[in-house]
Amino acid sequence: MAAKTPFDGQPDSSSSPQDLMFLNTVLVVLTDLAARFLGNTMFRQHFHLLLSAVVMFGPALNLWVSQHSVFAKRSHFLYRVFLRSGWGWTCIFVGSFVFLLSFSIRRSLSLSIRHLSRLGVAGGLWLGFCKLLDLLENATGSCYEPLLGGPEVTNGQPLLVLREGESKSECLKAGMLWRGYEVSEDVFLLCLCCLLLAEETAVFGPYLSLGGISDAPLRILFLFCVLLLWLWIFLLLCLLAYFPQFPTQLLGGALGCLSWRGLYQGWYRLGPSWCCPGRPGLGLLNTKTSSAEAEGAKLSNNHCN
Repeated sequence: MAAKTPFDGQPDSSSSPQDLMFLNTVLVVLTDLAARFLGNTMFRQHFHLLLSAVVMFGPALNLWVSQHSVFAKRSHFLYRVFLRSGWGWTCIFVGSFVFLLSFSIRRSLSLSIRHLSRLGVAGGLWLGFCKLLDLLENATGSCYEPLLGGPEVTNGQPLLVLREGESKSECLKAGMLWRGYEVSEDVFLLCLCCLLLAEETAVFGPYLSLGGISDAPLRILFLFCVLLLWLWIFLLLCLLAYFPQFPTQLLGGALGCLSWRGLYQGWYRLGPSWCCPGRPGLGLLNTKTSSAEAEGAKLSNNHCN
């Protein structure tokens, strides 16, 4: 008969109920704190002002940061993986959270799609502005070819020869320089994503305070959205500190804030209809209140400006 090992007959302690209970407690505490913070009226009223101050004064950090830091390289992992696909990451996590929250409350696919349509509208606005900015840059810019190794040099830089009839894409593919009227699309995207995340996740705090049921998947998605918000703020600070470009970054931030104000502080306040998806949480929070008026008062308090 084979001898028993000391582990025979003993349950695996790697997934004990005590460990799961501890992890669940940590998850509940973290998500409750984050939901209370994001749903706070002071935060809702002043977050866009804080973001504007970051965009305005962030380039001053260039005086203190080291240009030998890993974040001073455009090839850094965070820039390649997250910044270049910023809208995709935002849609994945925010879209999953919005859909799961709305569908778990109402069990209505049409209502969930209506709330998801806010992301589609913001995405269409972002793509439209990117196309418009690209056309503007092509119309106002010019292509220059540097004379490397030439006899005449100005301030240590090679002379530039104007090349007419070249588009921006053709100019850059040929290894030449493009000079034109630019608006930072990266800062525009990060500002829009930060404000969108703050708006869409702020409804979770009032929902929990009204006794809403939230299981682990919903809380995990909410926590991922919060982490993504802080990641976008960190990347925005990195861009402003390590790659300052005034006033292109300031214009990009202003465009992002104006897009948010036009959507969440303007159009979406008109109420749900065939041409308007409505505000975040509209049609959801009244499942925990005694009347639709209570829901409207709650949403108005959270979305006041």
